[in-house]
Amino acid sequence: MKSKLQRILKKKNRSKLVCLTSYSKNFSQILDKYCDIVLVGDSLSNVLYGMKNTHEITLDMMIKHTISVRSGLKKSLCVIDMPLNSYSNIRVAKKNAKKAMKKSKCDAVKIESNNKNFSIIKALVKSNIPVMGHIGYTPQFKKKFKVAGSSEIEEKKLITEAKKIEEAGAFSIVLECVKKKVAKRITKTLKIPTIGIGSSLDCDGQILVTDDMLGLGCFKPKFIKQYINLNKIIEKGIQKYRREVINKKFPRDINSYWLWVVKKLKKVYLTILFLK
Repeated sequence: MKSKLQRILKKKNRSKLVCLTSYSKNFSQILDKYCDIVLVGDSLSNVLYGMKNTHEITLDMMIKHTISVRSGLKKSLCVIDMPLNSYSNIRVAKKNAKKAMKKSKCDAVKIESNNKNFSIIKALVKSNIPVMGHIGYTPQFKKKFKVAGSSEIEEKKLITEAKKIEEAGAFSIVLECVKKKVAKRITKTLKIPTIGIGSSLDCDGQILVTDDMLGLGCFKPKFIKQYINLNKIIEKGIQKYRREVINKKFPRDINSYWLWVVKKLKKVYLTILFLK
């Protein structure tokens, strides 16, 4: 874990960090080849469970998905999003973060900032729990979407907030929907890496919800770039499967078990004869 964290920290001002979300082993084992960080985001509440926001997701649900994701990772740093109310004070935060780390075998936890929980981050880091911070638009604490850093007052608050998170011991910080100029200033000010989502290429790395960038679902905010449309690819596959079932073209003999059994028995029989 320490080597993974050091690798992330060393990339500051050197090369960009590539980060994506995952909720299952199938995705994570692919992401592991290309990503520095794989986040099990509380966005799974919207993406997988159809919830209206991230407030309803529970810690146990997050842990179950992280167990699946972690099983598909070898080199990427695995981070779990701590859901709302799972870190309401130091005692609760330490209890739940330790539980998440122990059960899921993840490498770090992510905590959204409400400009008050710096002491919680500090306490977790002292307990040897690596923490990723999160400022700007924080869905757990803000009901309405708003781009952060639109005024000078907001800009100063965000910079101060980011500094305090760094001072508390966080190893990195997510900047969500922060104005380009402000994101650039924060990135230059901090010694730890910044990871942007809708916050310009001036950040040390980028993160997106994997389902969004692959075209799964209908959520298309301004900051998303859709690299492929999996919806259409999946639909074509299902249409083809449907046609073959209706037209009695699937399953064929090659897809039926009896044929495989016969072939395997023949191979075993021929092998025995050859050995004799």
